[in-house]
Amino acid sequence: MVWVVLVVAGVLETVWAVALEGSKGFSRPAPTLVFAVALALSMGGLAYAMRSIPLGTGYAVWVGIGAIGTALYGMVALGDAVSAARITCLLLILSGVVGLKLLH
Repeated sequence: MVWVVLVVAGVLETVWAVALEGSKGFSRPAPTLVFAVALALSMGGLAYAMRSIPLGTGYAVWVGIGAIGTALYGMVALGDAVSAARITCLLLILSGVVGLKLLH
């Protein structure tokens, strides 16, 4: 169960990062509210998961999921560059996240 919470917290990291960009420097109320709620839930989930997952593993998995999700969102929805090298790097991050889970 704690791993599910950690994964959801990582996905919420993507949500708050996207909402932060959409808030345009906190000048738009709706994305700013989404940012604040997603940030609080993401941090809360990370804190809960780190009760039983080591700090380094939990934080690295959380950041990895958020980084992959945010990069993919940028490529799919915002027109960020897509290349074999970028996809390879994201797959390397993913393999590190999976490896940390398997080694836990």
